[in-house]
Amino acid sequence: MAAAYATLLSAMNIINNLHHHPRPPISLNIKQVESLTEKISFLLEFLEGYNPHRDYSKEADPLECRIADAAYAAEHAIESHIFDQHTNNGENMSSCGLYEALEKVIQDMASIEEEAKQIQGRVGLQHQHQLPPDSSRSSSIPQQSSMVGADDLKRQMMDKLTSHCRDLQIIPIVGMGGSGKTTLARNIYEERLIKKHFHICAWVTISQEYTIREIFEAVLRQSNIKVDDNLSEHELRYKLHQHLYHRRYLIIMDDMWSIDAWDRVRNYFPNDKNGSRIVVTTRLSDLASTLPNSDIIEMKLLDEAESWELLSKTVFGKEGCALELEEIGKKIGKCCKGLPLSIVVVGGLLAKSKHTRECWEEIGENLNASVNLEDDERCLKILYMSYKQLPIHLKPCFLYMGVFAEDKVILISEVIKYWVAEGFLKALSGKSLEEIAKEYLKNLIGRNLVLRGTNEQGEKFCQIHDLLRDLCLREAEKERFYNSVSDNAAISVLPPMSQARSLTRNVGRDLSPLNMSLLRIVKTTGDKCDDQLVNSRFLQIGYYKGRDGRFPSSIWRFWNLQTLIVDTYYLGTRITAPIDFWHMFHIRHVDVFNLRLPDPYQDDIVLGNLQSLGMVFEFKCSEQVVKKISNIKELGFHCKGNNETYWLRNLDCLTKLESLDCFIFPLISAINFPHSLKRLILRTEKLSYWPQHILDKIGVLPHLQKLSLWYGSFKEGKWETTEGQFCSLKFLSLEYSKDPEIWKIESSHFPCLERLHLKQVEKLQEIPLEFAEIATLREICVEWCSDSVVVSAKRISEEHEDYYGEGALQVRVELNSKNEAGLKSLDSPNFCVG
Repeated sequence: MAAAYATLLSAMNIINNLHHHPRPPISLNIKQVESLTEKISFLLEFLEGYNPHRDYSKEADPLECRIADAAYAAEHAIESHIFDQHTNNGENMSSCGLYEALEKVIQDMASIEEEAKQIQGRVGLQHQHQLPPDSSRSSSIPQQSSMVGADDLKRQMMDKLTSHCRDLQIIPIVGMGGSGKTTLARNIYEERLIKKHFHICAWVTISQEYTIREIFEAVLRQSNIKVDDNLSEHELRYKLHQHLYHRRYLIIMDDMWSIDAWDRVRNYFPNDKNGSRIVVTTRLSDLASTLPNSDIIEMKLLDEAESWELLSKTVFGKEGCALELEEIGKKIGKCCKGLPLSIVVVGGLLAKSKHTRECWEEIGENLNASVNLEDDERCLKILYMSYKQLPIHLKPCFLYMGVFAEDKVILISEVIKYWVAEGFLKALSGKSLEEIAKEYLKNLIGRNLVLRGTNEQGEKFCQIHDLLRDLCLREAEKERFYNSVSDNAAISVLPPMSQARSLTRNVGRDLSPLNMSLLRIVKTTGDKCDDQLVNSRFLQIGYYKGRDGRFPSSIWRFWNLQTLIVDTYYLGTRITAPIDFWHMFHIRHVDVFNLRLPDPYQDDIVLGNLQSLGMVFEFKCSEQVVKKISNIKELGFHCKGNNETYWLRNLDCLTKLESLDCFIFPLISAINFPHSLKRLILRTEKLSYWPQHILDKIGVLPHLQKLSLWYGSFKEGKWETTEGQFCSLKFLSLEYSKDPEIWKIESSHFPCLERLHLKQVEKLQEIPLEFAEIATLREICVEWCSDSVVVSAKRISEEHEDYYGEGALQVRVELNSKNEAGLKSLDSPNFCVG
């Protein structure tokens, strides 16, 4: 059903995008458009209520397949004709041919509509209307922290990790998929006692596909050690060994599938007989038993009482279950056969469903059919039931998660761009497609079908459990949902390359096996940009030229392009956009370093969908530009020279701007910031002063949460903040700055501050001790600063501990080579010196 619904929506979006485009590449027959729109709308509404009540089957529903085929035929006919017009090749399909192809689609849909109406007449349909997220129930407990029935195992693990045994010990956690191995490891990893006991803690996911380089880099980066991409694997190994040497460390190696992974890294984890530990989670008992010096922890399935406890917590959180639901709830918990993953996924389903006995009994009956199956098959059937009960608009989003490699950490911003580009999001009045996508993802997270987290850079990401990914691949193969070519295992369920709609791997320069008229998503590290990708919506490519150059002009005429990302591998590269850029009506995101933009047309076409643009070279914020990009949320630019023709005073007219990243050499005084800003990165020359009136403007921005100041100097070497400034600031960073030499604050000046980052602030004498009084402060990072700054950071750490308790503040220090030896003695669990 997901494929049929997604393809209908995609076809409708193509028609609507052509209709709203001020200069569409082709014209469609008005009567055909009306007929197609009417039939697609009917079929979408039909699918929103259609539920054939079929048990799990390896075969797709025939009616859904016919709907998907008809919608796909409409897409293919329209996009092929656009392609032919773009390439001046009318032999494959004339306008008459397009008309005839769409007439056949309309006839096929009319036939399907008659059958659908007969089904409606026989059984009736119950529509699944889309609800705003705040009107739907959500699971009230945090993901990854739900521990039931594993208290004894947790105590055993804690004892093993903190025991007096001085030798390096390997502790395998063994259990079937979904039994809670990673949850147990994560709960222990996040314990304050563990963070205090070990100098270094790092988490690495191994999976079936891994690289040794990624393992080493992950450990180093989580230890706040910068990793140069130019280092060889041998140099990385040496750097890791040196970093761990004489430090007590804890490494979690999650989801290991072969002893080969261990054999390739074991020699680089030193055994200094100081109580270091390595925890390995695996499904394979044989693998665990072959690990040296190992002491196996084996996961047990939950009993009936524990199953109900976990299910109840997942559905109700701290609230109790109604008495009328307790009996049927316990039966549902029993059907999950003690497997935690099954329980929390079913709990996510129950949390979103009506809390009535009738509804729960229906779910229980569906679960009963899976009780006598083998473990893996039973789990997949239980997970399938949760998928089957998803509202139709969420099913394409969930299945799409299977495109990504096993255990891959996926940035949420990236997922959202993909979903928007695929065209299977249903537009809602008053919301952008990105906002809709975020709501859908939040819903999937609330159902425990997708996990979420935040990486070391503060970026939000999501993941999907291996078994849920297996379900995605099964369902996608059955419904012929995937039309992408990638480097991961999903390729085994894909159609031939000639039918691919998405390309997410490096194929170098040869795109010949692909049908250019079909490609919508192209993500490749190659520098090949074929001018025939006229229907592409998401384009990410490399660009290797090291001098000023003009990008292929055809790109700016891709009529439906929404996201353009160009990886420029040399900072000197500048890409000049033609004036056609200002007619990219559907463009939403542009990420091209050193992009030159021409002055816009004097016309009424606005880029109303544009949300992010950067990094623009010599950006001019004229009134005409403001009018063109009035809805922009993220902007990055360079301005070189004190030139008032940049019109930066007009920035405050961009009233929806939330993120601003700018290089201004030298700093222009006539700059105004919109009050909507949440994130500001401001860079200038090292010898330029930060004018006090600009610092004052920044300080009073009411929503500003993240501020980074690069280079620059403070007048008289002094920075003194005042009351009422930075009221919402959570992150403050000073980088490569000559000063301040003296910094004066009061703790009330930064009431919400969580993270302070100082990097190579040359003349700073000390960090103000008043930072120790800030209750919200969680992290201080000091890199390449003076000895006195490091000592002051240590003093702040100790005073903060006196105020708010041990472990509330983590301090990370990276030393200059010249002062490394003398300050190493300050190293402690909450004060990491590297």
